[in-house]
Amino acid sequence: MKNFAFSLPTKVYFGKGQIEHLTELADYGKKALLVYGGGSIKRNGIYDRAMDLLTSVGVEVTELGGVEPNPRVTTVNRGAQICKDEGIDMVLAIGGGSTIDSSKAIAAGAKYDGDAWDLVLDNSKVAAALPVFDVLTLAATGSETNGTAVISNLDVPAKLALKSPCVYPTISILDPTYTFTVSRRQTASGSADMMSHTFENYFSFEPGADLQRRFGEGLLRTIIDNAPVALAHPDDYEARANLMWTASHAISGIAGAGLAVGWVCHPMEHELSAYYDVTHGEGLAVLTPVWMEHILSEKTAPYFATYGRNVWGVTAGDDMAAAKEAIARTRDFLFGTLGIPSTLRGIGVPDSSNFAAMAASAEKRTLGSFVPLDKDAVVSIYEDAL
Repeated sequence: MKNFAFSLPTKVYFGKGQIEHLTELADYGKKALLVYGGGSIKRNGIYDRAMDLLTSVGVEVTELGGVEPNPRVTTVNRGAQICKDEGIDMVLAIGGGSTIDSSKAIAAGAKYDGDAWDLVLDNSKVAAALPVFDVLTLAATGSETNGTAVISNLDVPAKLALKSPCVYPTISILDPTYTFTVSRRQTASGSADMMSHTFENYFSFEPGADLQRRFGEGLLRTIIDNAPVALAHPDDYEARANLMWTASHAISGIAGAGLAVGWVCHPMEHELSAYYDVTHGEGLAVLTPVWMEHILSEKTAPYFATYGRNVWGVTAGDDMAAAKEAIARTRDFLFGTLGIPSTLRGIGVPDSSNFAAMAASAEKRTLGSFVPLDKDAVVSIYEDAL
């Protein structure tokens, strides 16, 4: 097991009615920037309750709505400028991972004299940030418990991560009832996203780290058990609660501590989102089984076999046979049980015209992954997934 440092500075309030803790924002200042997406929070009552609570403790709210599903740096810069102009003390995100990611980057941009894209390109420039708070409405990215914000720049195009301890949320409010109205497609996509986070941590040649691997297997089994229930019964509290808590820990750092390798499917998918603005979880779902098949070898088969036996209950004694069954079971779950389209064309990628440029960029960010990929290998995975 590798040496590691682990810290989770975010305070989580989990369960029904925990939004009442928004009154604690008064301890951090008097002006908040409220960041949200398409406006569903105004239809489901969360907005009104949040405003009542903040008003009751004298917190003045400025709003920034319309955050994109793949949050854009133009929105981040607009939010950062509002913070500077209005003397904002803190940023409150109400929404899913895109809203929280945007809020983190806004909080950092508010403390930076320049384009927020500079911070994405060079994370060392993040020297400070406003306090970030969130009320989560979608279980998927785990942004509520980490110090990462993934931001898109359509002019480049590129989708890259801003990572800094400065942008960990101070308080995250996780009420599973707020995910009851999440659509079937978003529920499926979110489940695929958290599975991919777990895979990125889980598959490593690093010896030891038994606890982290068992933790990862537990996360995967929890998704497999609860996602179908949430799809069939959207208001099942326990299914939604288990998915929400799984999403938070799939990328909180605890499952990858001591195992950490470079991620591979995420950099490849970020190129898809940058070029085609696809739904992140769907892109990951399409790429993951193709990636698994591409790197399957005598060396990797035992790792996929262990995954198959411990997560899916695969009984084949031969590692290669068990590995192939595990990959097949993964494919069946993503495309059958969850109902996610199984090809890149099915999620809006029309052809292979941009694959070479995408692969050249993705290759740089897959260094040190479970099985390192060069540009040609990435192109091959894109083509096989098309």
